[in-house]
Amino acid sequence: MLELNQVSRSFGGLQALKEVTLSVLANQIVGLIGPNGAGKTTLINNISGLDHPSSGTIRFNGTDIHQLAPHEIAQRGIARTYQNIRLFTDMTALENLLVSQHYRGHALIWDSLIFSKRYKDEERHFREKAEHLLKRFQLEGVANHRAGSLPYGDQRRLEMARALATQPNLLLLDEPAAGMNPVETRLLGEKIIELKAEGVTVLVIEHDMSLIHQVCDFIFVLNFGQIIAHGTPNEIKQNPAVIEAYLGREDHGAA
Repeated sequence: MLELNQVSRSFGGLQALKEVTLSVLANQIVGLIGPNGAGKTTLINNISGLDHPSSGTIRFNGTDIHQLAPHEIAQRGIARTYQNIRLFTDMTALENLLVSQHYRGHALIWDSLIFSKRYKDEERHFREKAEHLLKRFQLEGVANHRAGSLPYGDQRRLEMARALATQPNLLLLDEPAAGMNPVETRLLGEKIIELKAEGVTVLVIEHDMSLIHQVCDFIFVLNFGQIIAHGTPNEIKQNPAVIEAYLGREDHGAA
């Protein structure tokens, strides 16, 4: 589904990514882990179109996407969340989910002016989808609350719901469990596993290894902009290079 081949990204004299090659198969949950500054978010930015590689290719369902704009990539079925939450803070939770669906609509400006049947049918469909997602993420009680006023955990769940409102085939999650307690993290993991059962492929960046081991079928490890290991969660847990670079040595007291 997603293929990166020799992807590099430099910022002046700083090489954030160096010849990264990886693939994400359809209907998998794939983890991307590594220390702070390893290049993980840079990689997600290149996949989602916020940034572009200095060299190398990114293909999605057989089509090159590495030079496309973010909205073009979203139209092809890729959605993402952010390490730093980026909701429309002055809109309500419901409005955040409604606005994210409009790019898939077919009603014209004229339809909205005269409240045509096509416009009303579309708006009803969007609202039903939004209400379903609010319920799914236990946010129905704050549907009409301003997104910026919601507690941190609710904002995290709302951002994930907003990404899903675009009906993606591939969902990119950038540290979705950041700031969550262990119970919230476990429940989030259950939601991510549900997505796989519904046919959504997931690539997740996360420092919380309990979540990674809960949800992931396969893991890539990034360090200093390079892939240093890949494998199943159990293989990665026992990989000496990963223990050295990320998980920490047992004799240093790290997990």
